[in-house]
Amino acid sequence: MLKLASRLTVLPPLALCAIVGAGPALALGSDGAGRRTPPLEVAVMTMERQQVPRTVRLPGRAVAYEQVDIRPRVDGVIEAISYVPGKTLAVGDVLFQLDDASYVATVASDEADLAKAEARLPVSQAAYDRAEKLAGKGYTAAEVEEARATLAEAKATLDAAKAALEYARTQLSWTTIRSPIEGVADVQEVSVGDLVTSGQSDALTTVTRLDPIYIDLSETSSRILSFRSQLASGVLKPNDTIDAALTLENGEVYQGSGTLVTLTSTVSTTTGTVTVRFRFDNPDRVILPGMFLRGELTLGTVEAFLVPQRAAERDNTGRLSAFVVGEDGAAKKITFTDIGSTDSAWIVNTGIEPGARLILNGLKTLREGMAVAPVAATLDADGLVVEESDAPPDDGTASADDEADD
Repeated sequence: MLKLASRLTVLPPLALCAIVGAGPALALGSDGAGRRTPPLEVAVMTMERQQVPRTVRLPGRAVAYEQVDIRPRVDGVIEAISYVPGKTLAVGDVLFQLDDASYVATVASDEADLAKAEARLPVSQAAYDRAEKLAGKGYTAAEVEEARATLAEAKATLDAAKAALEYARTQLSWTTIRSPIEGVADVQEVSVGDLVTSGQSDALTTVTRLDPIYIDLSETSSRILSFRSQLASGVLKPNDTIDAALTLENGEVYQGSGTLVTLTSTVSTTTGTVTVRFRFDNPDRVILPGMFLRGELTLGTVEAFLVPQRAAERDNTGRLSAFVVGEDGAAKKITFTDIGSTDSAWIVNTGIEPGARLILNGLKTLREGMAVAPVAATLDADGLVVEESDAPPDDGTASADDEADD
């Protein structure tokens, strides 16, 4: 069997002492002096409470203020189309004209029937008056009763003739189809010569009022409950009015603010949202029904801290954590819960002490108790850390006296 032999190298005593003696020097550096790890330089921001507008951004859709599908109320053939699609219509403007010949004839016939009824009534009235006056003197009770029935029938015939004529005239008026609202009509779905019928399912056209216009924004029921809780506790101080600002599909901000109309009293079972309806003026017809938009609502103000989102991390439970500079100059981890956000900051009203120095960077490196060297800083518009000492130099030049002092 082969045996593996190990070889031990024995160093001379002087060489061993040299290596052992060099150990501390290697640990302390080339000069032999001890070096401690310097504190980690971090950017900090002093936290102070401030009045923060409570703003929410919600998705929404435009809904017509008024919209009517135009359908015929009588049967007839389209004789004329009297409107221009896209042109503003007033209430009562003519849209379509149906062939009215048969309806004109019906009116004439009913007018004749009315004339007959009106002529018969005085005759029946006179016959009844005579029979009643001569009752028992040449007229029997049966004859008087018959005269009374004839008079009643004449009156009923007159009333029926009046009603028939009124209905005939109404049907005749329906052959002229008018716009019931102010708005804009779509392209017609029929042509001249088409036969249309009363009660048909297909609309001839649709008239839509575009100014003003409704905007339906959607908010989750859970956030609605949160806002109500904040109002009840006094955390959220409401504005006198709730207005909305809109951003269009192309990112353009719509000029004009909306007025709150209503908050629906039910929650959608499919989306879990509540609809908040606003009314906007839309004189230039920029917003069209069905258009997707985003609304920004300012509900009120809260007294809170603004914690930059880049300075905090969220755990699986939804709580946020960040580091502040402790009294001993070391990093201290704190946890808190936000009540919303604005721009790129969390809105926090508990869990942070006024005057705390919040660490803005180095979250991945920091550990609880790590020594830090705080440097006062702020965040620019892009959310980047800028040291407060990095202010731009003055444009002015030194005075002659200053130069002389130098």
